[in-house]
Amino acid sequence: MFNKAAEKTSALVLLIGAPFTTLFLTTQAVTDPVNATKLFIAGGFGFAFIFVFLGFNARATYANFKVYLLTSILFLLAALNAVISSAAPLTQNLYGSYGRNTGFVAYVILASVGVGTLGLREQSSFRKLIIGLQFAGVINVLYCAWVIAFGDFLSWNNPYGNILGFFGNPNFISSFLGIFIASLLAFIADKKSSWRYRAIAAVIALVAFYEIVDSSAVQGIVVTAGGIAIVGFFVIRSYIKQNVFTYLYVLAVSGVGVLAILGALQKGPLTFIYKTSVSLRGAYWNAGTTMGLDHPLTGVGMDSYGDWYRRARSEYAATVLPGPKTFTNASHNVVIDFFAYGGWPLLLTYVGFLVLAAIAAVRVIARTRTYDAIFVAIFAAWACYITQAIISINQIGLAIWGWLLTGALVAYEYATRPKSSIAQPVATKGARKSAKANVISPQLVAGIGVVVGLLMAVPPLSADMKWRSALDSKDANKVMAALEPGYLSPSDSQRFAQAVQLFASSNLMEQARDTALKGVEYNPDYFDAWRVLYSLSNSTDAEKAQALENMKRLDPRNPDVLAP
Repeated sequence: MFNKAAEKTSALVLLIGAPFTTLFLTTQAVTDPVNATKLFIAGGFGFAFIFVFLGFNARATYANFKVYLLTSILFLLAALNAVISSAAPLTQNLYGSYGRNTGFVAYVILASVGVGTLGLREQSSFRKLIIGLQFAGVINVLYCAWVIAFGDFLSWNNPYGNILGFFGNPNFISSFLGIFIASLLAFIADKKSSWRYRAIAAVIALVAFYEIVDSSAVQGIVVTAGGIAIVGFFVIRSYIKQNVFTYLYVLAVSGVGVLAILGALQKGPLTFIYKTSVSLRGAYWNAGTTMGLDHPLTGVGMDSYGDWYRRARSEYAATVLPGPKTFTNASHNVVIDFFAYGGWPLLLTYVGFLVLAAIAAVRVIARTRTYDAIFVAIFAAWACYITQAIISINQIGLAIWGWLLTGALVAYEYATRPKSSIAQPVATKGARKSAKANVISPQLVAGIGVVVGLLMAVPPLSADMKWRSALDSKDANKVMAALEPGYLSPSDSQRFAQAVQLFASSNLMEQARDTALKGVEYNPDYFDAWRVLYSLSNSTDAEKAQALENMKRLDPRNPDVLAP
């Protein structure tokens, strides 16, 4: 039978863990204040969530969510296949590249979060999901407002000159604020909401939108527009009973959407929407698609897009736009990233999640016209996340909500079915006896999950803290020690290259050369590893020749790989 005590624990873990993942960062002890830190928190949250589900509700849930659970298993198997088949270093496949950290471990956590939501049944549990999202949104709004009014109190490097929120990037905060606004609008439009809530939420939404505009990130405006359109659909459909108005609204919104897409492609009356970044994304998408097509069954490895970008980009991209000097380690499209990482198996299983969520949403919409603020908020926020994912990067602080909302749509559809259509399992004598004998509490299981998840996700954070400490010490021996691989200090291509440059600038040429050779041995497909080896004055002629050969191998369409 379904365990309601376990659901209460899951809802509490969700209420605390999801917003904490989005909000947590540190600027003092690491070189990357955002990504490894969020992976660490997501590990504790995700495993607490999945442990409670597996320990108490998996059997009761299996019969109703077999397709989603099977898709989750196939997704992880496809990701594991990518890891095993990849030529990239194992630690990169597991923990991801520096500044992304979206490797196999991250997707185990995110898939676990999605499955964990299947254990939600009560309206109060789904409401906690939205409360958590809105809490994270309010904190980000307050922080961004302070930055705009008084300046940033966080001591981090901000090359953008715009608000960063707790994401470290204007694009990510603008998209998250768009998702947040959509969830607010869903309850503002609900006639059952109090006037105080509506007034306060409206003010917060307006401030959030001002911050989106201030961020100068177009994707936040696009996401917000999508959220407004979706909430508007449910308002018209629920409060204006004539179907003709709903059809006209959908037709009008679709028309504007088509014109906006054409404008982004420099066609039609809305060409002002176009930015150079649209063309850049086209080049990045093309490279990612090429990776997937060239490695259809395995992909190039988890979070290994950067190792292949120069090889996969077109001649135009390599020589004209973006040009030979432009580099990216993500396609800026989550779906294409999966195709690049794991080929067709990973792409199709990820799309399978989206299809299941979309089918669940359609079922809920089809069986009721009553305005349901919780469902509207979940669906609108999910659609906003998918919009963001099509034009941006899978940042962990954002992705945690995408996977939660995907699972939540599937769970909500089941939870709101008419009682007569839900098969009620009959507890057997053995099951009743087992339930009485069960002395392990959901809280204990959640605590064990937190510990396991943190241990799994801590290596990138630990390694970065050790690296930051070594850099601050200005001690060559500590820098060398920080490069030594271990469970709590997995190697990273960028750290090797950075260390070479540090040693060379300090005239420690032997250490620079030794480190450069270790770097190319660790990851021979990392372009900068060969570049720094070639640049060293004490590299042998044979080493320089080998470095030049590999740079040309890794960047075949660049006419001058030695150009600064």
